[in-house]
Amino acid sequence: MFQASLLDDTDERGPRPLSSARRTPLAHGAWVDVLPGWIPGADALFERLHTSVPWRAESRRMYERVVDVPRLLAFYDETDALPDPVLDEAKTALDDHYAEELGEPFRTVGLCLYRDGRDSVAWHGDRIGRGATEDTMVAILSVGTPRNLLLRPRGGGQTIRHELGHGDLIVMGGSCQRTWEHAIPKTTRATGPRISIQFRPRNVR
Repeated sequence: MFQASLLDDTDERGPRPLSSARRTPLAHGAWVDVLPGWIPGADALFERLHTSVPWRAESRRMYERVVDVPRLLAFYDETDALPDPVLDEAKTALDDHYAEELGEPFRTVGLCLYRDGRDSVAWHGDRIGRGATEDTMVAILSVGTPRNLLLRPRGGGQTIRHELGHGDLIVMGGSCQRTWEHAIPKTTRATGPRISIQFRPRNVR
């Protein structure tokens, strides 16, 4: 069951200025920007997305068997209308702020619904397409119940933990997709649902 934040601002005025995001340099030319509570009214946005997005379950082959993906998914290509005007505002704000550094706009939006602590995503980098060979950015907006997003260098090293939910933003940039991995681990702790909204440039998945 989703529990709204007592601190959530229901007077939706658009995203907070991205100039207040805190950047943390990582090894190998990677970095992350973090901005807690970026989206006012994030709990209301969660409720709208939870009920209006056409969520789908997927199965994938792993080794010699087919397994269910432990989360629900939705994907909006660059020509698709986004499911909520707040996501259009968020994309515009990201494009405006990161245009010079990224050199292009964010094009696609992927959504993941983590229904409870049993849903997760394993260690990975977004290395399908250009992310395997080029520096890029992936911006993740989290709404709903906070979950831990973990980051670690590829090949092992110290893990960095960010608890994200209720409108928090993390942007992974530089070489982050090539030289680092991220994950949302399962948890046995009772937890409500969370939606992750990923903004990516063209040909990055």
